[in-house]
Amino acid sequence: MENVIDFLEKRGFVDNMTSDELKKKGEKGLKGYIGFDPTADSLHLGNLVGIVALSWLERFGHTAVALLGGATGKIGDPSGKSHERPLLTKEELAKNVASIQKQLERCLKNPVVMNNDDWLGSFQLIDFLRDVGKHFRVGPMMGKESVRSRFESEEGISFTEFSYQLLQGYDFYHLYTKEGVSLQMGGSDQWGNITAGIEFTRKLTGKSIYGLTFPLLTRSDGAKFGKSEEGAIWLDPEKTSPYQFYQYLVRVSDQDVIQLLRMLTFIDLQEIKEYADAIESGNFTPFAAQKRLAEEVTRFVHGEEGLRVALKVTEGAAPGAKGSLDPEVLKEIARDMPSISMTIEEVLDQNYASLAAKSGLLSSKGEAVRLIKNGGAYLNNEKVEDQTLMIGSKDIIGRKYLLLGAGKKKKILIKIEKELA
Repeated sequence: MENVIDFLEKRGFVDNMTSDELKKKGEKGLKGYIGFDPTADSLHLGNLVGIVALSWLERFGHTAVALLGGATGKIGDPSGKSHERPLLTKEELAKNVASIQKQLERCLKNPVVMNNDDWLGSFQLIDFLRDVGKHFRVGPMMGKESVRSRFESEEGISFTEFSYQLLQGYDFYHLYTKEGVSLQMGGSDQWGNITAGIEFTRKLTGKSIYGLTFPLLTRSDGAKFGKSEEGAIWLDPEKTSPYQFYQYLVRVSDQDVIQLLRMLTFIDLQEIKEYADAIESGNFTPFAAQKRLAEEVTRFVHGEEGLRVALKVTEGAAPGAKGSLDPEVLKEIARDMPSISMTIEEVLDQNYASLAAKSGLLSSKGEAVRLIKNGGAYLNNEKVEDQTLMIGSKDIIGRKYLLLGAGKKKKILIKIEKELA
């Protein structure tokens, strides 16, 4: 079987390696880990590169270790941050750790999930300073990019954050000596923390362990991948629905889609090359690569059922869509379009034109009548042709929803406050 490190390099995962010796280790029996900070109760799309890297380790027969920062999360990694993170309570951290562990176990087949609070949480301050701190030199620590950039900023860096690399360095040492983990992977902003752990382990054991960083995903316009105008694209379906997740991916640009296919999916590189060649030549079906990306990543994160819902809602939300509206679809659509709550009395037996004005879809009843005459009025994605149309119980989808449209793009969802009996 192909060496996993060579394979990851071909797919664009390798930004830097601490030693070419790692390639020999990638042939068999490798244990590699990535740390995940529980700063929120969900991972986000930017974390997916690390999860996919761990999945590739599994697929090549190696051991994937996911380390949850139950202890380091109490401090916060300064890497890539211009301000110190707000401190979370122990209860918040415990909740976040439990939630993230479930996400990792859903995406990976057989991960070893660990929590560094299990060993760092029992350290006494004096013991840690004596047994760990004495092996770190302040000069090299100050030279790390994550520290230097903050040290030179107006806010500066607290001693708490400054000590973070000691904790992460000890994590690597502990995982190597207790679990046989010889590789740490992470984003390019983790290079300083990774090399600190390698050097600390070499001092204490005389052994060589390895680090690999992958590039941070950014869009062609320079913005961070995984962020939308509304905020982060979360892996938790309650925070970002499968439909919203799918829609974010299907909208990525042609300039970005090939890199994302390589790093976020398990599609064969030859197939990805065919998409790349088609885009470069201009002879391609619009959004074909994006749809492939969105389907594969949504399936990986949310499973077949999540993908089914995302595709179903996408179909139902399309302008002029017919025959695909149901409560499940409308519940998801409600997250992304204007909506209003009304009582059943305000809706039943109301003239369509009056309801269109009352709901705020249109400014007046007269405007609604003109819209019907011009063929631009819709009720539940069906064209309204009768100016005297009255809303009946048969029009209320799932006894709870009513969708009005002005043209194929302007819509408003009416949610019945108390479901129709």
